[in-house]
Amino acid sequence: MSLERARETLWDIARLLGPQPGRLELATRLAVICAITVLVVEIYQTPDPALTVYIVFFLNRGDRSMSLILDFALLALITLIIGFTVLVAMIVINDPMWRLISMTVISIGLLFVASASKLRPLGGTIVLIIGYALDLLGTTPLGIGEVATRALLYAWLFVSIPAGISIVVNFLLAPPPRRLAERAIAQRLELSAAMLQFPDGPARREFKECLRESTKEIQEWLGLADREKTSRPGDIAALRQAAFSTVTLMSTIDVMDRRPETWLTIPLREYLAQTLREMSAILKAGGYPIRIEWRAPDPERRLIPLEADILADVKAAIVGFTEVPNSGGSIEERKETSGFFAADAFTNPDYIHYALKTTGAAMFCYILYSLLDWPGIHTSFLTCYIVSLGTTAETVEKLTLRIVGCLVGAAAGYGTMIFLIPYLTSITALMVVVFAGALASGYVAAGSPRISYAGFQIAFAFFLCVIQGPSPAFDLTTARDRVIGILIGNVVTYVVFINLWPISVGKRIDPAIASLLHHLSAMMTADPRSRGALAAQAQSALAEIQTDIELANYEPSTVRPTEAWLAARRHVAEEIGGLESLLLLSAQNHAATRAQIANRLGTLAGRFAASKSHSLTNPQVEWSTSPLLRIINASLLRLEAAPI
Repeated sequence: MSLERARETLWDIARLLGPQPGRLELATRLAVICAITVLVVEIYQTPDPALTVYIVFFLNRGDRSMSLILDFALLALITLIIGFTVLVAMIVINDPMWRLISMTVISIGLLFVASASKLRPLGGTIVLIIGYALDLLGTTPLGIGEVATRALLYAWLFVSIPAGISIVVNFLLAPPPRRLAERAIAQRLELSAAMLQFPDGPARREFKECLRESTKEIQEWLGLADREKTSRPGDIAALRQAAFSTVTLMSTIDVMDRRPETWLTIPLREYLAQTLREMSAILKAGGYPIRIEWRAPDPERRLIPLEADILADVKAAIVGFTEVPNSGGSIEERKETSGFFAADAFTNPDYIHYALKTTGAAMFCYILYSLLDWPGIHTSFLTCYIVSLGTTAETVEKLTLRIVGCLVGAAAGYGTMIFLIPYLTSITALMVVVFAGALASGYVAAGSPRISYAGFQIAFAFFLCVIQGPSPAFDLTTARDRVIGILIGNVVTYVVFINLWPISVGKRIDPAIASLLHHLSAMMTADPRSRGALAAQAQSALAEIQTDIELANYEPSTVRPTEAWLAARRHVAEEIGGLESLLLLSAQNHAATRAQIANRLGTLAGRFAASKSHSLTNPQVEWSTSPLLRIINASLLRLEAAPI
């Protein structure tokens, strides 16, 4: 059994490291920016060049727009943070006690704002900047205000150098978000075609993953493309509808896969596969298909009612693939605007607890290496800011990946120092070494979130070993101390987050399930033409729930919910996963039927929200009138009977 599990683990790792659209492209761009950054920091001899290069990984994303937004936002943010820190340094620089107090207060305040506001996506970069600025503030010689000011200005260069280089490279090399959205839609069409022809083929796993991920990322890319104003609004709307249509297509194939008796005849499946591949080719060429004619061959036999329903939904999705509905509006139009802070920013104690725990771990490490007079392990202080997350499960998962990544990156760094660095004779050679290391670690970081953190840590450890100062160096002691510091920071953060105000990921699972069921309930009473968009949101929400259930396994037994509790939620999530596609295909049913389904979903949501259950006020309908409705009813009955 253990051997089989080991094989599954190795296969899973190999799959996660497999090629993905745009992955190598992003890794190459990261490597180019890192190599150029090394050139600049070596020419100007700024302090901590390894950290300056490492921050490149936080400043870049797969598309041009988001990368540029991050670059400019971080430039503005670092200017504000350093300006504020300079003012504080002028007051407290001569008093060690007040310097430590100011470091603690600044850390707590900025971490709270970063976690409880719209700055959350930038949280990892913000805390890294905070850690670096505070570290400089704490290690500046007493009484030398000019040196302190210069040190904090170096902290500004710490971000501005990689950000400035990233801006130029992204303008020249990064793909526009529309291009990425077109590729993603085309990929889903190709996976659907492969499933139609070979249901048990190699594309099955990837198809299921794409169905689970839904189109959230595609919609974000299209939103960025719309803000860029480089495409006509009509083109963006058509591509948005195309993404929603792929949800319908993949949902119908998912229903067929779950119920083998509904597989369409082979000639029909061959026609559909060919049509989807032709549509995919148009998207890959930079366009989108319009006025698609339906020329399916006549069925060789009479289709059963459920097959006929499925074929009708497939036909509607293909014929209207990019036809924007006249009613219902877009999903973005329905989003409610919110303020800078989260709605529960000042009522939910989790935000301040996160800031206190992270700061406590960081300050412990700072005091530790100060008392030991061991500045080489100052990376422990920075690591605490890098690895901390909101829940215990996320923090432990990130710690596990970072420890593995640290060991891999340190091994690669030591190997490079022993076998390559002594023979480097120019800055060009060092740039080549950094490019290679950044390419390998960037490839891992650009993959699935399940392993991306390992890629970040591989880069961190590798850069700390290889880039030691203003010239190529191979001091093994320096590399050893930095790696030890990373491991100490990981351990300290783990101990703090496990024992002080531990937050289980389980606390957000039930509210998320309730919200998802309410969303599905609303989908049943919405305009049929807009259900693809609502179904996409529901699939994305379900993916997050399933991820949280998996994350709970990282928590220690003192924090983690019971196995029975997790098994019940896992069962509920699987049932909802099978129900989502069926609900989307029932768009043409009678309004009374849809209303009753919506009511039952609302009642189920009330169970998970611990609120008062809804009463059935809609007229009773005959569930046996449709095979599709009978399947939906059976799934709802299982959910209603499931223990929670």
